[in-house]
Amino acid sequence: MIPALVGLGFFMITQFDPRYFYVDDTESGAVGNWLQLGHLMREGEFPSLVLDQWMAGNYPVEGQGGLWNPVQIFINYISPSIDDMALFATLVKLVFAVILGWGVYRVALEYGARPYWAAVAGSAAPFAGFTLYFEFPSWVTSLFGMAWVIQAWASGIRYARNRSNPLPMFIFLYLAISVGYVHNALMAGVVVACLMIGEYAYQRDWHVPVKLAAAGIAAAAAGAITFLPGVLTSSVTWRSGEAGTINDNFLTAPWSETLTASIPSSVSSIESWTGETTYAPITYIAWFAIPALAFIGWQAASRGLRELCAPLIMLVFVLLFTAGPSAIGQVRWPARLLPFVAVTALILLAILISKYGTTKNLRARMFAAGALVLILAIRAGSSGPQYFGRHILWAITIMIAIGLVVLTAKRWGSAAAAGLIILTIAPVAFYQVATYSSVLSKWYLPTSQAEAKANFPDWEGTTLQLGTRSLTDTSNANSDLPWTSQVFGNYAKVLDLDYVNAYTPVGHQAFSDLLCITYDGSTCDDSFHRLFQEDGYTGRTTADLMLLDRVVLQNAQFMRADRQPPPLGWHWVSVPADIADTVSVLERNDGPISDQLGRVSATVNAEATPISSEPDTEHVRVSSEQGGSIVFARLAWPGYTATLDGEVLTTKGLGDVFLYVDIPPGTTNADLVVTFRPPGQRIGLVGMGFGAVLIGAMTVLYYRGRRHSRDGTSAITTDSL
Repeated sequence: MIPALVGLGFFMITQFDPRYFYVDDTESGAVGNWLQLGHLMREGEFPSLVLDQWMAGNYPVEGQGGLWNPVQIFINYISPSIDDMALFATLVKLVFAVILGWGVYRVALEYGARPYWAAVAGSAAPFAGFTLYFEFPSWVTSLFGMAWVIQAWASGIRYARNRSNPLPMFIFLYLAISVGYVHNALMAGVVVACLMIGEYAYQRDWHVPVKLAAAGIAAAAAGAITFLPGVLTSSVTWRSGEAGTINDNFLTAPWSETLTASIPSSVSSIESWTGETTYAPITYIAWFAIPALAFIGWQAASRGLRELCAPLIMLVFVLLFTAGPSAIGQVRWPARLLPFVAVTALILLAILISKYGTTKNLRARMFAAGALVLILAIRAGSSGPQYFGRHILWAITIMIAIGLVVLTAKRWGSAAAAGLIILTIAPVAFYQVATYSSVLSKWYLPTSQAEAKANFPDWEGTTLQLGTRSLTDTSNANSDLPWTSQVFGNYAKVLDLDYVNAYTPVGHQAFSDLLCITYDGSTCDDSFHRLFQEDGYTGRTTADLMLLDRVVLQNAQFMRADRQPPPLGWHWVSVPADIADTVSVLERNDGPISDQLGRVSATVNAEATPISSEPDTEHVRVSSEQGGSIVFARLAWPGYTATLDGEVLTTKGLGDVFLYVDIPPGTTNADLVVTFRPPGQRIGLVGMGFGAVLIGAMTVLYYRGRRHSRDGTSAITTDSL
């Protein structure tokens, strides 16, 4: 039922907006990564560095490429074969929405919910407000990770209660961690901690939290390789300044926002990119979530709360966390955990209704439900007073729906009532999408790979674009879109072209400062001057040190080609007439240089003959009578090592940007080998091995314990006879 309901919801939404699931970070970031990683995998390269992308080309540091996540690897591998990128993104998100809903269903069942009420929770969870407006359209890695975390929760309960071996819990935790989204790695740990406390409180057996902790440690050790490179490289990235705790109220969710959790028309007083009010129901959980509290026998429920210790602790944690502060070190924007508030609340509701749901004293309960709905409507009116009329209409509609559900339950039973609720979930989600516009920006990138490539110039070689996205109009599909001549975000990856410009949430501080380049590949007005300014040590320009073949200038930011002379060694080239008003293009007089062997871009008092070059390795024959330097068109990331005829040399950064090595005097035809290995990768591989061995041992112990238990039971039975 859950796949059908979720599929219906997706179908209805795409009928209204075919691009709904292809917005902002999905279209500008994630899908481009999938495509490029897929191409690299098909070429037999396990990706670490994509050199021509410079600060956006260090995938181990980015983390969210899912380099060690087998499901993400599969998505990456097949993505180049699917032309319609919006359709592909929608299908991928549909699969994970089903996995999420199935996980919620499993958790509720494990805690004793009836299957039909567990199905209500599982069907509603994917359409909670924050998921519907942030994760479905844009933040796909958050959706991936949450789906795996909830599955790990269900498997963790089964393992704690000896209904399953530890392997499923380990697998789901590892998948959640290796997605590379820090909030879900955090929540993987929180789930394990809540299970440890909750299951000990329920079973009163200290062995239970120990074995849960061991499974969590195994998964954390195996998944550490996803985050170690980023942590150990952070000193040179934008993240180096993110320390301490601050609160600027951006994407924090005060507890009062939960009082709009059942009004589909409510907007939120949470500050986001739309201002101090987010004009969408992002705190919505389900129309029945709050009113259903009136139909629970709380006196009976209070006697059975010990078993629900884990989800109750989880709910308290996420409510505290989402309320702020807005940044704790590199963990920022706590409202990102609102989906976990919704999921945990729905799980608890399904359990409580299943075990303690009642219609006794119906008149009083209907009155209490009405009072709750009235409070919800009033609170919704305080956030969005301009919509007060629709809030009242929804309050009336909810009361009518409650009456129908109660009538159905009394005449045909609880299963029929649950089925009636399930039928309302997709239509409510459709109403919300059709009524409230996206809270995130739409880029309106082409959805077809073939169309995108056919309408873009075939600019081969290494290209740097100078321009800023803020000077382009992407406000609607009918505006003068720049996608036939300009690239921002990861659009160049869709085109399968070698652009420096790409999307990165991490960045390299020194390189960013050098060209004033931002997360989406935009540059500042001074970037042209900086690009062609000579370096004092090498006498080469930045463009030369980068081995650029071409520079594309956005006319809206820079003077047109016919109004300024080209830099020395470069010339203006003609561009197709349909894009001549938008961009001007510089190319080298002597033709492209990026296709030369190796990445040596300058030498100082030294000679260099490239022998071989791979993304992670340079082999160069070098000579220097008096001592000199070899400079490479490589960003000076941590992780580089160099040897000269086997002797270790120190790698350095020219201006903290360009990798270079000093060659000692008297060097003649020596072999210089420069190698890159992501920091922490060796430790990470050891961690993976440790995690695999630990979970293997735990699995063996689990089955041995079950066998001994069966043998003991058999012996007792035989003796009793």
